[in-house]
Amino acid sequence: MAAATCTQSPQPVKLPQLLERDPYLAPFESDFQRRYSLFYNRLKNIEESEGGLDKFSKSYKTFGVNQFVDGGIYCKEWAPGAEAVFLAGDFNGWNPFSHPYKKMEYGKWELFIPPGQDGYPPVAHGSKLKVVIRAQNGELLYRISPWARYVVRDEDKVNYDWVHWNPPESYIHKHPSPKRLKSLRIYESHVGIASPEGKVASYKNFTYNVLPRIKDLGYNCVQLMAIMEHAYYASFGYQVTSFFAASSRYGTPDDLKEMIDVAHSMGITVLLDVVHSHASKNSEDGLNKFDGTDSCFFHSGPKGTHQLWDSRLFDYANWEVLRFLLSNLRMWIEDYRFDGFRFDGVTSMLYHHHGIGTGFSGDYNEYFGLQVDEDALCYLMLANHMIKFLHPECITIAEDVSGMPALCRPVAEGGGGFDYRLAMAIPDKWIQIIKELKDEDWNMGNIVHTLTNRRYEEKYIAYAESHDQALVGDKTLAFRLMDAEMYTNMSVLSPLTAVIDRGIQLHKMIRLITHALGGESYLNFMGNEFGHPEWLDFPRKGNNESYHYARRQFNLTEDHLLRYRFLNAFDRDMNKLEERFGWLASPPAFVSEKHESNKVIAFERAGLIFIFNFHPYQSYVDYRVGIETPGKYKILLDSDAAEYGGHQRLDHSTEYFSEEYPHNYRPNSLMQSNSQTTFSQHPRRCPKHHIEVYIPSRVAIVLQNMDIPK
Repeated sequence: MAAATCTQSPQPVKLPQLLERDPYLAPFESDFQRRYSLFYNRLKNIEESEGGLDKFSKSYKTFGVNQFVDGGIYCKEWAPGAEAVFLAGDFNGWNPFSHPYKKMEYGKWELFIPPGQDGYPPVAHGSKLKVVIRAQNGELLYRISPWARYVVRDEDKVNYDWVHWNPPESYIHKHPSPKRLKSLRIYESHVGIASPEGKVASYKNFTYNVLPRIKDLGYNCVQLMAIMEHAYYASFGYQVTSFFAASSRYGTPDDLKEMIDVAHSMGITVLLDVVHSHASKNSEDGLNKFDGTDSCFFHSGPKGTHQLWDSRLFDYANWEVLRFLLSNLRMWIEDYRFDGFRFDGVTSMLYHHHGIGTGFSGDYNEYFGLQVDEDALCYLMLANHMIKFLHPECITIAEDVSGMPALCRPVAEGGGGFDYRLAMAIPDKWIQIIKELKDEDWNMGNIVHTLTNRRYEEKYIAYAESHDQALVGDKTLAFRLMDAEMYTNMSVLSPLTAVIDRGIQLHKMIRLITHALGGESYLNFMGNEFGHPEWLDFPRKGNNESYHYARRQFNLTEDHLLRYRFLNAFDRDMNKLEERFGWLASPPAFVSEKHESNKVIAFERAGLIFIFNFHPYQSYVDYRVGIETPGKYKILLDSDAAEYGGHQRLDHSTEYFSEEYPHNYRPNSLMQSNSQTTFSQHPRRCPKHHIEVYIPSRVAIVLQNMDIPK
């Protein structure tokens, strides 16, 4: 196993392919070589010193508190700054000195507690524990093990307690993980807000009420936020305190396992939003100062603190930090059956400046040199290498705003090894357009450039908005488009005002063009598919601990008197259409038109023709559209249809016939025929006779070639 995990060559053997694909990277060949050498040497050292990456990343089975088959308890911690280590808890009446750990090499400590005479484990399931650290100054520190699997907080307490989780019968997964998906349609979710009720929702609620909804909407992947335990609920899960513990505020570890298992039974892939970029500065119930020093898992001094996030930064060059983080990934995959990860805060990891006060212009010099934290990059390469080797079906996503070249190329090319990266410029562009420009001033070329500006052969996840835009202080697209009128005019019993009409039509068009043109995967944050009103705000002192905005009002889509159902239906049918034709897994689109004065964008992808007319009032009755493949075309999806809150200006029985008339660099073009004309019945007999295409204002149309079965 050890030999198999090491890469075949100490050199990135496929680096020439990367440099050939992007010659502008050639001046930085030595940087790629150095990064790969660091990765290779770390991997080689792990294999020589730890018996292989497989064994090294299984450390979650030996560190912390683990039970042997005979009932005995084995405890192990890494606390290099400690003078002594003890285990205390309900099992020994909280005696801080009765169970001392034995000091080992390299700052490790171990303790074995034999089973009782009756064979029962000495530490009962559900009992509370603490690691007691005697610091270098003699102070006794009561800490939660960094490897704790379950922590809870009583209502009358501020800090979390470590609870030993070892039930007599653990949840047994019944369903296999789905096969690796070619097209990812991701539903970004937060379990705690996944209910119309003003409370913290549960894993059970998500399992039985939300997963069926996700399935019905046509999403095949759910990305779960705020699962790793975090003491501060309002941090949205990004201030992690216990890395190996599933958040107890939603239920038990077995509840989460059941939720993932049920998702798998529906064919839904489940990703974890993993936070390895930083950690909460909590010490009572977090990693900070675990051994009494300001280092341990983190850099000491100012280097170990993120200036903006007020959190601790890992020392990725530290052997035991690598063990901790790699084992953390392994545990979430193998114990809970997660199918991959979205790595948060990758930009902060990649650079010593953490992206603070830095605007990335795309100049390649910004991605190489002393500003790059190559230890952090090496960790990411090791993480992706481990995941791909042990679980090749798993998916990894990088949240990187900088555009680091080759981040989503294989490690053998000198790349970071990720499968996908988030197309973070797209939501920013939509916000900028809606916020700053009149509809008549929208720049079609700029929209197309933003949606298609991605690195060749690196996969991107397109999204019009995510949780970032839903948070208090920002606005969702729906709220930016319709604002206060969402409170008064979303009922079908009220007049369709110009503001609501514009908002509904553009909301659909923006999401479809992002879905079809923006990348190789698509993401939506829960509730935004139907234009969820207002913002997202977790209970905190600033809002009197209110849950009013920390919920998702799915019930709005079920009320047939409200217009939210139109947006919900369009989102569902858009996803179902992608499921059928697979444009996300197809080569990038060919954009044949981006007409500024007409405000029309047209492109082809996966054998379909997408036409968008963003003009606020101008419809076109004589529009020619260039295409590649000749044939008879019909409408598959029409944002103007009645079921989507449209104005029904298109006749879906209309047939569109191609003719050998080059247009916009395509060999053929489309014109329209009424289904009642003789021409529609005999299109091949008179290809030069036609009537014009009709493209209403603020409409998106998807056409299929009916001569090609699908």
